[in-house]
Amino acid sequence: MVVMHTNLGDITIEVFEDEAPKSAANFLQYVRDGFYDGTIFHRVIPGFVIQGGGFDESYQQKKTRDPIVNEADNGVKNDRGTLSMARTSDPNSATSQFFVNLSDNAPLNPSRGSAGYAVFGKVTDGMDVVDQIAAGQTGAAGPFRQDVPQEQVVIESAEITGN
Repeated sequence: MVVMHTNLGDITIEVFEDEAPKSAANFLQYVRDGFYDGTIFHRVIPGFVIQGGGFDESYQQKKTRDPIVNEADNGVKNDRGTLSMARTSDPNSATSQFFVNLSDNAPLNPSRGSAGYAVFGKVTDGMDVVDQIAAGQTGAAGPFRQDVPQEQVVIESAEITGN
């Protein structure tokens, strides 16, 4: 379990180490390293996702470790409350960024012609905080032209807690 302490409240996450071992280990190492402390949710699309884990409060992208292999074919769906690895158009490009699904997002699951996005965890407590993040005003900020919370949502710290 991981608890993310944000400036809007705590989000508790069950990490799927069996279903997505590489993605889970990657995420947990970033937590252990304190990487997420002081990062922001920089992309919020109501009804779709909230994304964070890559930019600091000055909208500077943080240096990451090497990308990991996409584990989207693990049988876990991109349903409301699940966490998935964010990536570029290259399926094997995920590093530190993750997103929380705000609804059941079937188009993000692997399918013919789409590698999908690897689900590696689920919010077990704090979906009210996730929904509060999703409800905020968004617009342009830093290098982004849209979808950025106009009142910053900061991950103040993240910690691994007991199972």
